[in-house]
Amino acid sequence: MTIAYKCVRTTLFVFLCALSVHAQSNFSSKTIGVGVVVADIDRSIDFYVNGIGMVKTGSFTINEDFGKRSGLTNGVATNVTILKLENSPDATDWKLMSFGKKASHPKPKYIQDDTGMQYITIQVKALQPIIDRLTKMNVSFLGSTPTPLNAKAHFVFVQDPDGNFIELIGPLQ
Repeated sequence: MTIAYKCVRTTLFVFLCALSVHAQSNFSSKTIGVGVVVADIDRSIDFYVNGIGMVKTGSFTINEDFGKRSGLTNGVATNVTILKLENSPDATDWKLMSFGKKASHPKPKYIQDDTGMQYITIQVKALQPIIDRLTKMNVSFLGSTPTPLNAKAHFVFVQDPDGNFIELIGPLQ
């Protein structure tokens, strides 16, 4: 085998490897929008905006026809409120919607109590302002939180009004 052939073969291998890495990304966005059905939309918006610190960035309606045709709601209309950690196109959509009824299963006490999406993680610049806001809202902190993770970060664990777990991670100040 000649040196020139080895170089061509190696270059082709590197090129094909690079193609396979890029070929895996068939997504038009690097974020995942999350839809959350809540019992009381106003209470949940208050929790996420005034407690956690998210911002309301928009809303839209799923009408009866689209709900049925898409398979989302079997013909039930609903309004969707979009919240984000910051008003940026790169921020994940946290989409809240309500059908005016409570969940048909008990509120979990721990993440192992149910299957499916159980918690979200939010990285923050400072935990103390969030702790203060949630304390004023009488939100219960789970476990012995805030719990130190390392010299720079602490962990806070709470549940939203519908029982979804939220872990907040960051420095206290």
